[in-house]
Amino acid sequence: MIKYFPAPDIDQKARGIAEAAKIRRDFSRIHFVRSSGSSSRRTLARCHTIPRVIQSALSIKAHYVIEVISEHFDKLDGGEQAKTIIHELLHIPKGMRGGFRHHDYVCRKN
Repeated sequence: MIKYFPAPDIDQKARGIAEAAKIRRDFSRIHFVRSSGSSSRRTLARCHTIPRVIQSALSIKAHYVIEVISEHFDKLDGGEQAKTIIHELLHIPKGMRGGFRHHDYVCRKN
């Protein structure tokens, strides 16, 4: 069973990385969690959002959750963790309206 925990350390890292890399996002609407118990073999982190229909029904703006999978992410050195955080932040479009950037945009080039 997967368990989720707040990850303020990842939040701080992400804010610092985003500032240094000039990735502009509204961090008041990005939340960070660390999970444990995932059966995923190769996934380091995931980005989630609230579906647009739920946003509309609740009259709220989009919020995003970046989940780091502790079994894999925590073993990485600082540089690889930073790359992973950048990768997940790039999935969040600048407009932050609930959609995602796909891997054709979220790649080494960008």
